Amino acid sequence: MTALKTPEKKSRRQELRQNIFVDLYARALLFYDEYRRVAQGIGVALLVLVLAVPGYLYYHQQQEEAANQQLGQILPVYERGNYQQALDGTSEQAGLLAIADDYGNTDAGNLATFYAANALYEQEEYDRALTYFQRFEKGKTFIGASAYAAQAAIHENKGDFARAAELYEQAASQYDNKLTAPRYLLSAGQAYEEAGQYGAATDVYQRIQDEYPDSNQASDAERYMARAQVRQGKASS
Repeated sequence: MTALKTPEKKSRRQELRQNIFVDLYARALLFYDEYRRVAQGIGVALLVLVLAVPGYLYYHQQQEEAANQQLGQILPVYERGNYQQALDGTSEQAGLLAIADDYGNTDAGNLATFYAANALYEQEEYDRALTYFQRFEKGKTFIGASAYAAQAAIHENKGDFARAAELYEQAASQYDNKLTAPRYLLSAGQAYEEAGQYGAATDVYQRIQDEYPDSNQASDAERYMARAQVRQGKASS
């Protein structure tokens, strides 16, 4: 009769190694299960996105067309200088304020925001005008620069000359045009002087002479710079 062998005892090191393998295997299973669920979630999200994009594009196109049509109908009123009617609209036409508020995410709605801001400015409703100028998404264009300059003028009227100067500089940088940029910079320098920031004013006047020497504002900048330097000297003495 064959004697039964006594089971060999595992060493402590073998037991630990086996426990580590078991633990790693368990973690791998958990990781796979978690990854599978995440992957399924991503797949569903991508499917929803793919299905939603055409719908969103169609909706945005419809919004753009509606805004364009409404803006085209009210602009002749604005161009005739009937600013209040252009802002409010009529029983048959949407006003600039409504178009800007309802279609602000479209190009035409954004342009309506600019016209609404201008109309409010003409009506001397400066606080409301400032709100719409700030809402207007400004590109690197003449209109974008004009919006910054209008904001600057409003701050200037409020007596906040330092902020006005900064916005005039922004207007000059927004659309680097040889006709408009030196004009905005000259306004910035004058606003800095009103704010008592004579060093900043001098820098702006110097910039006009360096970057736009052939502009009509270059000779004015030279004279204004001398004035700013005298004022700076008096202020420091």
